[in-house]
Amino acid sequence: MVQQKHRSALKDAKRIVVKAGSKVLVEHSGRPDEQQLKALVDELAGIQNAGGEVAFVSSGAVGAGLDALNFVKRPKEIPDLQMAAAVGQISLMTLYHDLFKANKITVGQVLLTHDALKDRERHLNARNTLLNLIENRVIPIINENDAISTEEIKFGDNDVLAALVAILIDADALVLLSTTDGLRNGDERVSYIEEVDDDILGLVADKADNLSTGGMASKLKSAQLAAHNGVPVVIADGRKPRVLTNIFQGLDEGTLLFPKAGNMSKRKSWIAFFNRSEGHLVVDDGAVEALEKGKSLLPVGIQEVQGTFEVGAMVDIQSLKGEPIARGLVELSSGDIQNLKGQQTAGKSGEVIHRDNMVLLQEGNTHGC
Repeated sequence: MVQQKHRSALKDAKRIVVKAGSKVLVEHSGRPDEQQLKALVDELAGIQNAGGEVAFVSSGAVGAGLDALNFVKRPKEIPDLQMAAAVGQISLMTLYHDLFKANKITVGQVLLTHDALKDRERHLNARNTLLNLIENRVIPIINENDAISTEEIKFGDNDVLAALVAILIDADALVLLSTTDGLRNGDERVSYIEEVDDDILGLVADKADNLSTGGMASKLKSAQLAAHNGVPVVIADGRKPRVLTNIFQGLDEGTLLFPKAGNMSKRKSWIAFFNRSEGHLVVDDGAVEALEKGKSLLPVGIQEVQGTFEVGAMVDIQSLKGEPIARGLVELSSGDIQNLKGQQTAGKSGEVIHRDNMVLLQEGNTHGC
């Protein structure tokens, strides 16, 4: 049975990323649920002490800050959210430090922004920092740097962040912990899915929440993002006792999305997953065919330029029907491409996007970046 084979494969996962959402970690008021945190930390510590490698993506800072600041509900203004994060991060990390220390484990805090991972040099620095912590048996506790983030540089939610971290450190598995036991189809849990398509997303009925920004749709899209880069993902109930132990014993826990064969290079992963699009290029059928054969994008096939961007920007490539074809780093600005579209050459190389700086749709799902 394919599903059981994939479940059993999780037994061999050594390097894992676990993400816990706010509703898993805090009480309704936003105050950290110390009993729940202890249970989760004990499981993570057990994996580490048994020889595994753990990176922990933790939400809850904003929620903890809301409680400390006596906010009744999650504010909408960015400065208020930044203030709550700055206040709440202290109490949350203090708890983690004490709980992991009781298990004889050292932790380190790593705060990231999408802007940091978009820059190639800072991207590699973040990877090296995380890997060095892991190799020295220190568990990195990772969160978005909410205290300084703005809408332009935010990941969107920690599900996306967790998927990107799993890709960044070459994780063997990613677990997204929620307050449900996975995707539901009516009264039944969906144990295994091969692809996150419209039918799967149609099963989701997320509701607004004062403490968290993610939901099942976010988890599914983030799971797809990780799986397209070779990382198995399980969405499971973070409040269920021994949930991580069950998952890594190969038991039928939560909803599993297992990757298809084939990984891309580190550079193409960076292009596909760690950059936000700054514009769109609409290309004709001939260009689509050329790209699918591994060719670079030339100006002759470009029909329309959407957005304003500079050299080196990430742009999405679409067909005349609006279908996403690829994404890549441009060698010309939007203005220059606008002037050259439909012509045979462009600049010194004659290319708008070189094939080495491009990722086709079938090479990776970039949803959520």
